[in-house]
Amino acid sequence: MKLLLKKDISHLGIVGDVVDVKTGYGRNYLLPQNLAVAATDSNMKMLAEDRKKAEERRRLRIEAMQQQAEKIRDVEVTISAAANAEGVLYGSVGPREVASALRDEGHEVDVSCIILSEPIRRVDTVTATVRFTDDIKAEVKVWVVRSQASESEDEERDEDDRYQDNDRYNDNDNDNE
Repeated sequence: MKLLLKKDISHLGIVGDVVDVKTGYGRNYLLPQNLAVAATDSNMKMLAEDRKKAEERRRLRIEAMQQQAEKIRDVEVTISAAANAEGVLYGSVGPREVASALRDEGHEVDVSCIILSEPIRRVDTVTATVRFTDDIKAEVKVWVVRSQASESEDEERDEDDRYQDNDRYNDNDNDNE
């Protein structure tokens, strides 16, 4: 079914595009939602001006994304997370934490743009990809470090272990008497 788009639809097209879609998708979604109309000459003329405006908006949006990618390129962010003495995180660091760290640095990035091959589960340095579009990408270095709280907790555990060991020795001394 050939339809003329009245609004931009991701992965399908922009205003004024003639798209060939399955009949059910066209009848049950695009037409009832007023996102498309039948591809006739009169409708194409009517949407010609809207298409020019949509192309201009798209061009400006792509330029803004390119500028943002240039600003973000080679940025390094540090994320502190709770970890044990071996450097294994108690949780994991994912795209949400990376996007938050970038926002703290002054870069507005949507969580859906952050691509990690897998969640970070160790204290490590990882390169994350920020994908604005298929063509516009930037690399960001993510440093995951052990948080200060987990270091002090480990010291407290070590002290507790020493005291417990001393108590055990004292208990054994009392048993021998």
